[in-house]
Amino acid sequence: MDDFARAVEAALFASEEPLTPAELRAHVGDGGDLPATLAGLAQDYAGRGVNLVERGGRWHFQTAADLAHILRREREETRKLSRAAMETLAIIAYHEPVSRAEIEAIRGVQVAKGTLDVLMEAGWVRPVGRREVPGRPLIYATSVEFLSHFGLSSRRDLPGLDDLRAAGLLDPVDLALEGLGGQSVLEKDEEEA
Repeated sequence: MDDFARAVEAALFASEEPLTPAELRAHVGDGGDLPATLAGLAQDYAGRGVNLVERGGRWHFQTAADLAHILRREREETRKLSRAAMETLAIIAYHEPVSRAEIEAIRGVQVAKGTLDVLMEAGWVRPVGRREVPGRPLIYATSVEFLSHFGLSSRRDLPGLDDLRAAGLLDPVDLALEGLGGQSVLEKDEEEA
């Protein structure tokens, strides 16, 4: 194998993405016949565990189709939590143990069944029993996985109101309500009238 073919092979092997012939030329220069070199490398790699293939005008190495099952891995897909799930998680973290009705009272809207399911599936929330009231609703708390994922040693490490304010994470509406001393805007208007 000549130096040009070795350079093409190295460039393809090291690339994170398939390369067009123009991109290959930018890496290896004009020192040889690129189409012939690519065809020769593809033939050399045919029948091996890794094949050089061309797809849509781009060249790359891929695992031989008959060996793909050996390299298959299970990979967890990270899903971004919805705003409702983040709010529910925060309520559970700061008020645990808490029931669905208490979460709904704090949020002011109904909690979708899927929201708690997503949090439990992630391993961050777990049912910890039932509240001793009529209907005996389930109560939820955070788990060790929650602490581990967010880098907390205990719930006492959760940021406080001053920390959240300093980080600029409080909603302007929250700050306005805090300035009213917890009164609603309507109550404040009635006092001023």
